[in-house]
Amino acid sequence: MAVRPPKISAVDLFCGVGGLSYGLRESGIHIAAGVDLDPACAYPFSTNLRAPFHQRDICDLEAGELAAMWPDDTRIRVLAGCAPCQPFSSYRRGVDTSQERQWPLVDEVRRLIEATMPEIVTMENVPRIGSASIFKGFVTQLRALGYHVDFKSCHCPAYGVPQHRRRLVLLASLLGEITVPKGTLSSSEYVTVRQAIYDLPPVAHGQTHPHDRLHKSRALSEKNFERIQKSKPGGTWEDWPEDLRAPCHRKESGSTFRNVYARMVWDEPSPTITTMSYNFGTGRFGHPDQDRALTLREAANLQSFPPDYEFVAPSDPVQFSSLGRLIGNAVPPQLARAVGTAIVDHVKITNRSTKANSSRRTGRKGTKSASRSSATDGSIPLST
Repeated sequence: MAVRPPKISAVDLFCGVGGLSYGLRESGIHIAAGVDLDPACAYPFSTNLRAPFHQRDICDLEAGELAAMWPDDTRIRVLAGCAPCQPFSSYRRGVDTSQERQWPLVDEVRRLIEATMPEIVTMENVPRIGSASIFKGFVTQLRALGYHVDFKSCHCPAYGVPQHRRRLVLLASLLGEITVPKGTLSSSEYVTVRQAIYDLPPVAHGQTHPHDRLHKSRALSEKNFERIQKSKPGGTWEDWPEDLRAPCHRKESGSTFRNVYARMVWDEPSPTITTMSYNFGTGRFGHPDQDRALTLREAANLQSFPPDYEFVAPSDPVQFSSLGRLIGNAVPPQLARAVGTAIVDHVKITNRSTKANSSRRTGRKGTKSASRSSATDGSIPLST
């Protein structure tokens, strides 16, 4: 018997290492392809998702090329367009980012949506984008095309991600009303740092575990090693003796920087995993009790990637800067899984509604007419 073709299939623009696609796939959505300009994304995406990767600049991607990425027998096309968030990041407050290359990318996503009209659209970004004129215009244009649109800021721990991270999620549908899912976990149920990384074997700073190249910790300077030894979980640089404090800490303004050169705590979610989460000096990225910063594997676990997720080819070196960027920029798979589940449930509901409406219409025309209409009512059969 031939394998039944997928009914819901997604193309992931700006796919990165595949965090969004992995979560969508876990919810039951077929991944048709990923598109990204960064060649470093090719191995992790294609290896973990078993889907085609296209190294393309979205500005040069034609609608026909995009349309061809969905299988011919796809019934519901999902387009994910998570444009780079750097211009809208809270870390860029006060900086004029309006001329940066990433700004027009939201419009490029809109261009491809308008040309291909996928049934479902999803986008994920930093919450600040919600107040940007380019995002407001994007939402207005989607609605003008006939999409039902919902978006909101999502607190990731409520979705099972073991880190305090907020992301804006947008869902849009041509099928009917759609809603961004709410997180289902209460604060007492949040996944913690302990649950995410405690079972990983210990490594010293500057070392790599022999059985996992990503379980690699950046070497600390002599002074930073002394500093982390004096740091308490959840504490600040104020726990250090005076001779270990940096000149900036002695300034009046230094009192506001309490979340750098700091350790995480075991029994709550981590702070936001950034592209520099392997660096003790750039955030609260010290291990709760080992005298080092996070390893790359620990950062990936805290992003809710599975512990065996592959980020780099066996023949390639493990580099902190490039892999830290890929991990920190990824969509947390557990958040993506919740979004995917909402899409699948939405398709089921709209499909049942279509069938019910068709039955009511045809029931008045007699059994023969109803039988004929049931084969052509346009409802969407779903795999079970």
